[in-house]
Amino acid sequence: MPSLNEYLMVSGLLFAIGLAGVLFRRNIIVIFMCLEIMLSAANLSLVAFSRFSGQGGLPDYDAQVLVFFVITVAAAEVAVGLAIIVALFRARRTVHVEDLTSMRG
Repeated sequence: MPSLNEYLMVSGLLFAIGLAGVLFRRNIIVIFMCLEIMLSAANLSLVAFSRFSGQGGLPDYDAQVLVFFVITVAAAEVAVGLAIIVALFRARRTVHVEDLTSMRG
């Protein structure tokens, strides 16, 4: 059975990959996917802490309830974010961040 440290290492690796994608990629869709990877890393950490901090052999369900809220916020982010990306693509014909320097145009 994997330990808490192993779960946290995987979560940290996922978060670092997502952060690197947000900082270094220029395609707004890839940046958007990297933000979702970062949210998944946070969810993995929450579930791991929930699993390993239980009392009496049962997991602590408070963190798992928080995961459902994070998933709900991520779903709303996807709906709104993709709508904004589609609107930007229709207006500017590009999804590259360096081409989207001003909001007017």
